[in-house]
Amino acid sequence: MSRPPLPPFTPETAAQKARMAEDAWNSRDPDRVALAYTPDSRWRNRAEFILGREEITAFLRRKWARELDYRLIKEVWAQEGNRIAVRFAYEWHDDSGQWFRSYGNENWEFDEAGLMRRRIASINDMPIEEANRLFRWPLGRRPDNHSGLSELGL
Repeated sequence: MSRPPLPPFTPETAAQKARMAEDAWNSRDPDRVALAYTPDSRWRNRAEFILGREEITAFLRRKWARELDYRLIKEVWAQEGNRIAVRFAYEWHDDSGQWFRSYGNENWEFDEAGLMRRRIASINDMPIEEANRLFRWPLGRRPDNHSGLSELGL
């Protein structure tokens, strides 16, 4: 299975890969998201270590059961060869209605078929008031005319 664009990445293809990942994560469909990773993909997400698509899918199901009305923006920080570094922010609320903005960085490594074989994520959560939310598009894909992280000053 191949997932273009393929490495080595240019600034343009890295941005395309990041937007594809953002769109998939904004779908909140764990099965769809997991297909972008190798069957034996290795993750570090915060302090959790995850191995393979089955664990990725289970992790995402837990995540989106807890992080409600999730909306994400990703932006490429750097790329070289088969690696891409992105920064991101996402907004969500818990079951008590408390909103959060989570900020983080991810390091991605891809195989020759364009599947991600390693994902290292560092994430911090900041409580916010509902009135301070910036990601207000309807659930799903971020509209093309919605500002990105740099334009939002994040």
